[in-house]
Amino acid sequence: MTAQTAMLPVRRQRRHHAAVRTRGAIIDIGSNSIRLVVYAGPTRIPTIMYNEKVLAGLGRGLAENGRISDESMALARPALARFAALCREMEVDDLRCVATAAVRDAENGGEFLDIAKALGLKVELLSGEDEAVAAGHGVLAAIPDADGIVGDLGGGSLELARVHDGEVHERASFPLGVLRIGKLRAKGKRTLEKRVSKMIGDAGWKHAGAGRPLYMVGGSWRALARLDMHLNQYPLPVIHGYRMDRDAIERLRRTIAHISKGRLRDIPNLSSGRIATLSEAGALLSVLMDQLRIDEVLVSAFGLREGLFHQGLDPEERDRDPLLVMAHEEARTLGRFPDHGDLLHDWIAPLFGEEQDRYLRLRHAACLLADVGWRANPEFRAERGLEVALHGNWVAIDGWGRALLAQALFTAFGGGMSSPEPLVQLAPDDDLERAKKWGLAIRLGQRWSGGVAGPLERSRLAGDDTMLSLNIGKADRDLYSDTVERRHKALAAAMNREARLSGL
Repeated sequence: MTAQTAMLPVRRQRRHHAAVRTRGAIIDIGSNSIRLVVYAGPTRIPTIMYNEKVLAGLGRGLAENGRISDESMALARPALARFAALCREMEVDDLRCVATAAVRDAENGGEFLDIAKALGLKVELLSGEDEAVAAGHGVLAAIPDADGIVGDLGGGSLELARVHDGEVHERASFPLGVLRIGKLRAKGKRTLEKRVSKMIGDAGWKHAGAGRPLYMVGGSWRALARLDMHLNQYPLPVIHGYRMDRDAIERLRRTIAHISKGRLRDIPNLSSGRIATLSEAGALLSVLMDQLRIDEVLVSAFGLREGLFHQGLDPEERDRDPLLVMAHEEARTLGRFPDHGDLLHDWIAPLFGEEQDRYLRLRHAACLLADVGWRANPEFRAERGLEVALHGNWVAIDGWGRALLAQALFTAFGGGMSSPEPLVQLAPDDDLERAKKWGLAIRLGQRWSGGVAGPLERSRLAGDDTMLSLNIGKADRDLYSDTVERRHKALAAAMNREARLSGL
């Protein structure tokens, strides 16, 4: 079971929609970039409405003279002015402006804060520990059962946090951002290794990750993963949940040493602003894995900004499965009938016994999304199912989970019993076969009910070793058309049973 598939029991969360937040925003003033992100939607997993960044490089001069350069100041001011104006235009109700290592450590950080204040922005200056805690919560927001070390690499600092049991535990901050690593490496071949070893040892983190993954947060580490995805021809463009081992990291470092910047710029989704820091990010990651005794790293799309939201949630809200919260929200905005997915999930559940939670939650998500393709051209609804599952902005799900969800929707939307690419590259055949049966059951339920509640509530599916029975009342006999019968028989055949209509 992967770090993203073990999850809270799904049945506890049915028909219990998450609270909805007013429009909120964060201006994140980092050492490398200044970013505005505007959020709305469910508080458990808010939707990004708008996202913009400026690579101001506030931390670039710290390693040289301990100051934010005039050039960076000149880039930062109009960015802050624009972001403040956008928040007013978007009628943001809750704006939080935070600054991290560059402003915290710079001799002229106060001057920067004065610039922000003059623009009407109240900046919270986060400590290194604040950053570590927020990054830890960001990972937990997207991977609730995370158990390992969160590493948040910024331009000016590296934060570490130990996460398990849904909580952030030990944390530490080190002056090891990518904008400082180059100067250390220039002092000698093993200077970086010795400096990191001493810092990690003095802080009591030596071998702290033994047997557990490192959850990577930060644009430079995500850029490393993008490069690895490209080199390995990974079949999904989704970075969240992507995994790399020690061998992969060392291969990446060798590649970065020889590949031209021109070729790097041609790689899809690889930020050109991160190319210059790839070597430093890879060098630090390699040393850190040795010092923490970590064998595997896993990318988190969520980090400090999402963590700041997650910290403010009450325990009940945090306990919600973010995949199901997001699927409920997608169904609410794109489906025709509220709560139909929950009813559908209850209706087909008797056919699948006591499936493990890692399957049950994916089956539930498929039911919630079973009506999102109704506006699509009928000839392309199956492809719409693939697109929603494979490319949707989901968290708490990996490539394996996306493949099962895609297979269920593809079959439910009329794609048949084939497994189109790239599903066979992401999940084993027996799991895809399981998902096809979910899809056929959803397909039967949608046709039988017409998408409304009554027929589902008045009927019952049941199965044994030989029969797959649909139990209905006499008043509903007219609903059992030839089309419904064909879907009933198709599901029964897939489960090696005989279709039976009962209860009349």
